[in-house]
Amino acid sequence: MLDRVGAVTVHQGDCLVTDSPDVTYSTVLGSCISACVRDTKAQVGGMNHFLLAVQSSSARDRFGESARYGAYAMEQLINLVLTKGTGRKSNLEIKVFGGGNINASITDVGAANAAFVRAFMADEGYVATSEDLGGAFARRVLFQPFTGRAFVKRLDSTINEGLMREELAHANQSIKPVEDDIELF
Repeated sequence: MLDRVGAVTVHQGDCLVTDSPDVTYSTVLGSCISACVRDTKAQVGGMNHFLLAVQSSSARDRFGESARYGAYAMEQLINLVLTKGTGRKSNLEIKVFGGGNINASITDVGAANAAFVRAFMADEGYVATSEDLGGAFARRVLFQPFTGRAFVKRLDSTINEGLMREELAHANQSIKPVEDDIELF
């Protein structure tokens, strides 16, 4: 879906990868995290957007992990870029964004998400080439996978309240099983 800046919007739970020189990915983050991963030799890259580091025990469902959660979202993005690219981890460039504390009156989910993505990358042997994590603000992130350029705009606090409500609504959604083995969300 193209947004008003002519970019493909990456929503919570999305993981998109391309080798097109004409594609720009865009997302808005509060406490969520987006990783931008690029194979520098193959000029293939993508962006994910995850809501929480892991599912809470109270939110676990029979469908297991999904791209709304950090470990799955990171593995999915890295594997897709490796598969469409050269297949060499040494060619990957990773940039991470988000993890803002957009509502000081609730638990700092953003800090937990930022800690998760840093730990995940360290455990997997990756080093972020750039990051913009934490703070008390939302962000709009644009990423051009072909070139690897990323742009971040810190958004004013009036956006934070609506974004927080949207993130909480997504976090509280439960996926319902369907007889055809299709998941509706």
